[in-house]
Amino acid sequence: MGRAEQFRYTAAVVAIAVLTLSASGCATALPEARVQSALATDQVSEDPDDPAIWVNAADPANSLILGTNKSAAPSGALVVFGLDGKTRQTVDGIDRPNNVDVEYGLLLRGKATDIAVLTERLQRRLRVFAVTADGVSEVSSGAGVPVFTGQAGDAAAPMGIALYKRPGDGAVFAIVGRKTGPKRGYLWQYRLEDDGAGRVTGTKVREFGVFSGVGEIEAIAVDDELGYIYYADEGDGIHKWHADPDHQDAGRELAHFGRTGYKADREGIAIYTQPRGAGYILCTDQVAGDSRYFVYRREGGAGGPHDHSEVLKVIRGGADSTDGLDATSAALGPAFPHGLLVAMNSGKRNFLVFRWEDVAAAGTTRLR
Repeated sequence: MGRAEQFRYTAAVVAIAVLTLSASGCATALPEARVQSALATDQVSEDPDDPAIWVNAADPANSLILGTNKSAAPSGALVVFGLDGKTRQTVDGIDRPNNVDVEYGLLLRGKATDIAVLTERLQRRLRVFAVTADGVSEVSSGAGVPVFTGQAGDAAAPMGIALYKRPGDGAVFAIVGRKTGPKRGYLWQYRLEDDGAGRVTGTKVREFGVFSGVGEIEAIAVDDELGYIYYADEGDGIHKWHADPDHQDAGRELAHFGRTGYKADREGIAIYTQPRGAGYILCTDQVAGDSRYFVYRREGGAGGPHDHSEVLKVIRGGADSTDGLDATSAALGPAFPHGLLVAMNSGKRNFLVFRWEDVAAAGTTRLR
């Protein structure tokens, strides 16, 4: 065999080996599991985007699911569902709401108040609502909390939001993403407080976060207990930062994972908490017709608490082009004794709700 023939032969063998390893790696690294939803919520009128779960501490079985109807006013709305999926309340007239999140115990007039905060994209502001078992009522100060002041165009258009309550002093913060932004400082963080009249105002405390420049950053989730922010850089991966703007390492990224294996945009992120820092981080792979949800260890892996590189399994639940995602491990009565996962379902304009025990048991890799 001549040198040229030997080179071609060696190259061919290497290529075959690489393809074989890639194929086998995909088969073993990304075990997929199918999960059947327990129920679907009622439809919204235009375009669902993001869900959030409010846990009713006094009566968990009567907890609520909040969802946005992403449309310009007057049809744009915050929609409240019961755990049976039926619509309980619709607050319309919101000018293209994108994402919504829930936090517990913000002090308003000295009273601990549960709140839901959503981004109102076309008005460049946040809208704040008190949440009770009876539904939601607005408690925004004035015309709402302005965000991305001084920015122009899509760089001023809020989309993603997550709320953080600092354990030490109970301070509540909103972390806000936007339609487009720079490679550094894409996310802005605001402290939410009583304006002195029992309404909620906001003060900017920092700009942070790195961005690949591919797609956008919309999905954000906060782990209150451990103090971490996770956000999805749609075309590049999941980033992890400290949630406390006053942390000594607040300006340093802690992890960048979820960079391979996705077929579409990285979208909604949810955190399923368990005792002693255990649990799971779930991130949407926004596949049309049958979206996937990647599952990672909340506590980290062999490389330490910020090593989330291992994919435990990939879940499919039949939802179309899932954008928003939320989860809770709270026992929500006999229907959801181990909590639930809720996912936006674009084509049917609703949200699918999954029992956690079904998610945990699906496929060959069992979760706790």
